[in-house]
Amino acid sequence: MQHVIFGSGPLGRATLGALLKRGETRVRVVNRSGQLSGVPPYVEVVRADAYHLESAQAAARGADIVYNCAAPTYSAQAWRTQLPLLWGNILESAAAAQARLVIGDNLYMYDEVAQRQPSQLIHEDLPMHSTTSKGQARIEVVQQMLVAYQSGRVELTFARGSNFFGPFADAQSTLGGRVFGAILQGRTAQMLGHPDQPTSLTFIEDFGEAMVILGHSDAAFGRAWHVPNAPALTQRAALQRIAELAGQPLKFSVLPGWLLPVLGLAVPELREIREMLPKSQHPYLVSHERFADVYGDIHTPLDTALERTLAWFAGQLAVSRSAAPVPN
Repeated sequence: MQHVIFGSGPLGRATLGALLKRGETRVRVVNRSGQLSGVPPYVEVVRADAYHLESAQAAARGADIVYNCAAPTYSAQAWRTQLPLLWGNILESAAAAQARLVIGDNLYMYDEVAQRQPSQLIHEDLPMHSTTSKGQARIEVVQQMLVAYQSGRVELTFARGSNFFGPFADAQSTLGGRVFGAILQGRTAQMLGHPDQPTSLTFIEDFGEAMVILGHSDAAFGRAWHVPNAPALTQRAALQRIAELAGQPLKFSVLPGWLLPVLGLAVPELREIREMLPKSQHPYLVSHERFADVYGDIHTPLDTALERTLAWFAGQLAVSRSAAPVPN
């Protein structure tokens, strides 16, 4: 069976890892550089531009399962203009190859319901309504994908994760280097959103495992599935546990929303996060009952997930230190 992964960011890496754990050897990763470090020699890494249909179709040729782990820049404008083209080309590539398509997705399409009914568990049957520009853009492209499925052009399914963390999830995660990296170095971690509202967090390796499980299941297609998460906890509790596992005292500050546009001059993702902050002002609890009932509750225990993430960030810091110039 030929597996083709579009995108080599955190989710693409996690999906690759899940396939390799299964012993799969016919795996192709598609990205813009044609390079990917730290992978076995039998993993094919192909250079392609998925924004161009012919390039994407050539990269997906011969695929049995296509995993869409690709995303444009984290901005409302990019999601409105680039996301439909990117996902549309990947869908067309899967259809041309007569392959199944598994789409890595988020939960932004439920934002309005989640904010209006904060005690509501976020589940797959909620209506897709959002007041944010990113959520609205997501809804539009999801609907395009569903039309293609309903017309019989391609078998597809969605794996949806909450706020994620884990190896390779640095700038893309609110619990990235600003938290794990800072704590490991004894610096002040920077938190986004309310510190004391419980939230469901997705371990990126569980996200990748869910992508692979769904791709192999005849029952998965035509609907969305929420990735299993560890029990929800507050950001404060998460940071405290990270610090305990790292053997460091916890120091953190909450970045106020008004400051994000200023910080966004240097880190554009921070500017774009501002419109999503209201969802952190109340509990954000995600149900994965549908997935667990069919495939089992595959979530990694929280401490194990945090330890793996700490180990990855520690490795990155060690590489950075070894590459730093030695003062005369």
